[in-house]
Amino acid sequence: MIELNLWSIEQWYLYSLLFLAICMILYLFFGDIADGIGEGIPFFNPTVILAFLTFFSATGFIIETFTSLNSYVIAIISAIFSIVLDILMYYFILVPLKSAEVSMAYTEESLGGQVGKVIVPIPIDGFGEVVVETVNGIISKRATSYDHVSIPYDSKVLIVEVKEGTLYVREYEPLF
Repeated sequence: MIELNLWSIEQWYLYSLLFLAICMILYLFFGDIADGIGEGIPFFNPTVILAFLTFFSATGFIIETFTSLNSYVIAIISAIFSIVLDILMYYFILVPLKSAEVSMAYTEESLGGQVGKVIVPIPIDGFGEVVVETVNGIISKRATSYDHVSIPYDSKVLIVEVKEGTLYVREYEPLF
C-alpha cells in the first residue's frame, strides 16, 4: 500500500507546481503535436488544462503556506480561483491569439484583381516581371500581357488572371 503522508500538503502543492512547470516547458516545445487533441472542445485544450492545474497548485501552495485554513477549504478556494483565472485567460488571451493568426501563404487566384508594378518590361509576346504588394509582403511573379501589347518598366498593371504561375496583366488605368 502506498502511503500518501510522506510529504506535507504544502510539499504536494509545491512538487506538483514544479512538475507542471516542466510540463509547460515541454508543451512549449512540443505543443504543436497536441494541438489537434482539443480542436472541437474549447476547454479540453491542453493549454487550458495545464494552466488550470498550475493555477490550482500555485494558489493552493500560497494559501496553505500563509493561512491556517482547513486543507479542504483551501482546495475549494484554489479550484474556484483557478477556474476564474482559466476562463479569463481563455477568453481574453487564447481566443484573440487564435483569431489573430494570419497565414503568410497566398493562392495564385487571390492575386487576380490586384494592382502591381512592372519591374522587368513585358514585350508584346514575351514575359516580364511584376511586383505585387499584399498583406503577406511583396510578391514577384512572371507576367505577360493579356492584350498582347508591350508594357514598359515602372508601369502600373492590373492582374486579369493567373495561369500556371504566370500573371496575365494589362496596363492599369485608374477611374479617378
